[in-house]
Amino acid sequence: MKFKQLKIAAAAAVLTIGTAHAETQLSIATGGTGGTYYPYGGGLAELIGKYIDGHSAVAEVTGASVENMGLIAREDADIAIGLADTVFAARQGTGKFEGRALDNIRALASIYPNAVQIVTLADSGITSLADLKGKRVSVGAPGSGTEVSTKTLLEANGITYDDIDEQRLNFNETADALRDGDIDAGFWSVGPPTSSILNLATTRDIRLIALSGDEVDNALAAEPTFAAYSLRKDIYQGIDAPVPTISTPNVLVVNQAMDEELAYQITKNLFEHVDELIAIHPAANDTTVEFALGSTPISMHPGALRYYEETGKDIPAKLRD
Repeated sequence: MKFKQLKIAAAAAVLTIGTAHAETQLSIATGGTGGTYYPYGGGLAELIGKYIDGHSAVAEVTGASVENMGLIAREDADIAIGLADTVFAARQGTGKFEGRALDNIRALASIYPNAVQIVTLADSGITSLADLKGKRVSVGAPGSGTEVSTKTLLEANGITYDDIDEQRLNFNETADALRDGDIDAGFWSVGPPTSSILNLATTRDIRLIALSGDEVDNALAAEPTFAAYSLRKDIYQGIDAPVPTISTPNVLVVNQAMDEELAYQITKNLFEHVDELIAIHPAANDTTVEFALGSTPISMHPGALRYYEETGKDIPAKLRD
């Protein structure tokens, strides 16, 4: 659903004549219209309006993660999506939030990952992370989240840029260079599946490089917001088994002042009607209770915790205040 349509729908809900009580409209801070945050936020807005009595919601276009944390801290938005490393930095007062910890932000869930996907051609002879040494490797566009994740993963496992011929290419450039034989392997950090790899797999036989258990553990030790993740079988043409890797989760965040019952209802309906989100964007295939509990980097709102307790799952201590 387009932003304008969401605005109109929300306004219509609020201004409906003859209702006993005016609805409370919630603002969902997302990102640009070309990314995943905006359609996902729009889908969440639909769930809120459909299943939570007395509430409607609207997805708002924003500058994404960093801006969204400020909006939540100031209560200028009710719900927001942000990358786990940004959410963690905001809560801790590090990085772009140096000296100004936003200690009033809380999580509802991690909803889907930006997964590290290491791609090579099936006949390249590269089958492991160590095989990248001496090879031409795209590490992501300069300063991108992909390059940050790539560098951290490599260095955590004893590989530096001195060991490879690094190329700083964006996603489409990486896919083209692999197809044309100009590089040997490339890194992506993005919500799977992604179109550039999907397109590459239709013209070339590809391989996704699996990380070993030790390589995953080394990466998790180096970066607290990484989470273990497995790319699904058949996610791309020719991928016939799950592929272990790491990811940076995307987190649904609210202010600690949100009403507990409302936070509970949002969390409950997020998971119980996730099929409706999947119909809007495939990233929601990863919106599971298990993913949320295993990869959320900050403590959760009490209302969200109440839902997770009802599921009977073990809740990590770090998710409680």
